[in-house]
Amino acid sequence: MSPLRWQHRPELRRPVLLTAFEGWNDAGESATTAVRYLARALDAGRFATIDAEEFYDFTVARPQVHLDADAGGGDEPVRRLEWPEPVFQAGRTPSGRDLIFLTGIEPALKWRSFTALVVEACRDLQVELVLTLGALLADVPHTRPVQVRGTSGDAAVMAEHGFSRSRYEGPTGILGVLAEGCRAAGIPSASLWATTPHYLRETASPKAALALVERVGRMFDFSLETTDLEIATAAYERQVDDMLAGEEDVADYVRGLEEAVVDGDEEIELPSQDALAAEVERFLRDQRGSPGD
Repeated sequence: MSPLRWQHRPELRRPVLLTAFEGWNDAGESATTAVRYLARALDAGRFATIDAEEFYDFTVARPQVHLDADAGGGDEPVRRLEWPEPVFQAGRTPSGRDLIFLTGIEPALKWRSFTALVVEACRDLQVELVLTLGALLADVPHTRPVQVRGTSGDAAVMAEHGFSRSRYEGPTGILGVLAEGCRAAGIPSASLWATTPHYLRETASPKAALALVERVGRMFDFSLETTDLEIATAAYERQVDDMLAGEEDVADYVRGLEEAVVDGDEEIELPSQDALAAEVERFLRDQRGSPGD
């Protein structure tokens, strides 16, 4: 039985697959927050999942137990076990195009097999473009507009959306493997990467999520109500400012970053191979050090 489990196969208009994964590709939880926000805003419905059994280490991505008070009909809630399976959803934009959303935790095992399943779903649904969303830590201040860089290896996509060709070499995550799988299958793909301040490594960034949501909207000619993300962004900036008020050394460092960045004009430079390798090692150490999280 295929790990790709269909509940039903939706009929879609010029579908684009948007995907993001929790983990190393998702600094500040920005990319997954953006994709899930878009899915909720478009009232996207679930239509397929990928069985987690073959692709996850359950000592790291543990299943979750929930108590369902509405099930069973008795006085006691029913215990439900929820596995960390990637979920496909679909929703229609105000401009009439359908977006497919694929979110989940970055798989730990069998990336080529996982990619083949995603490519299979894209072929079945006649997906026109696969757009991966990611976020990375960079030398940027939290006080400036979030930089979002679009890259693609497809000439038509670059021409239509003003993307550039990525020159990055070094360690990659599932997003890079998916992009290569799409290229081999003849499916156009592209990536949007947002930056988050490296000195806020453990802090969720609604500001970067908002920047990604707005960029996706511009790409596909629609806009959404984002008031709650805007409020969260304002609160995030205030909280960081308050935190730095008592850390003069860090505040001086942030002021230096502010002087070095030109609002909205400076292109993101991906970290070096050595820097990304160190980040991979740190991420893996954190995972091994928190087996119960």
